[in-house]
Amino acid sequence: MPLLEQLRAGLQSLGEESNEHPCESYLAYIALLEKWNKTYNLSGIKQAEAMLTHHVLDSLATLPFLSGASGLDVGSGAGLPGFILALARPQMQWCLLDSNEKKTRFLTQAVLELQVTNIEIVCARIEDFRPEQKFSDIICRALMPAVQFCEQTQPLLENGGRMMMMKGPAVKDEMDLINRDLFQVDCASLSVPGLDAKRRLLLVERQHG
Repeated sequence: MPLLEQLRAGLQSLGEESNEHPCESYLAYIALLEKWNKTYNLSGIKQAEAMLTHHVLDSLATLPFLSGASGLDVGSGAGLPGFILALARPQMQWCLLDSNEKKTRFLTQAVLELQVTNIEIVCARIEDFRPEQKFSDIICRALMPAVQFCEQTQPLLENGGRMMMMKGPAVKDEMDLINRDLFQVDCASLSVPGLDAKRRLLLVERQHG
């Protein structure tokens, strides 16, 4: 099946209307990542079909949980999930944060080539990052333990915002370590088309009061 047909079928499985998505931009991202991967090894996944499932559809599975106007992708790497989410939600402003210059160079090139206007690329460590504005949605993909992620990112979260961590199935131990006096914690299952592995999304919000 051609990649575009696989993408459209995957979007349908996620409950999305494919004609409401920039499918050509998703495929252009995959093609650019394939090209850069040959020299810079940005991703361990090398084939376009696997990138579609493990990168694009995996990122898009988190769309129902976005709730605000601004997103921060911490440890974005090759732009996952933030670059894909920015393409899917052009009305949201996104910051993609990574301390690896090789990866942020790729992201800068991807923004230029795909003419994306709602992404800012920042090369910095999370502990050194001092943005002017806080974010409504902060997300990462299996970057660090949940407790550490909450500690480092909650100062960057606007009131009523949400921190999200994409994880594998074994998340209960990490959830139990999060301070429930400070945070409200939930967990959602993500079903990614074409991916057998179980995915979980930890959802963390500040407790009110």
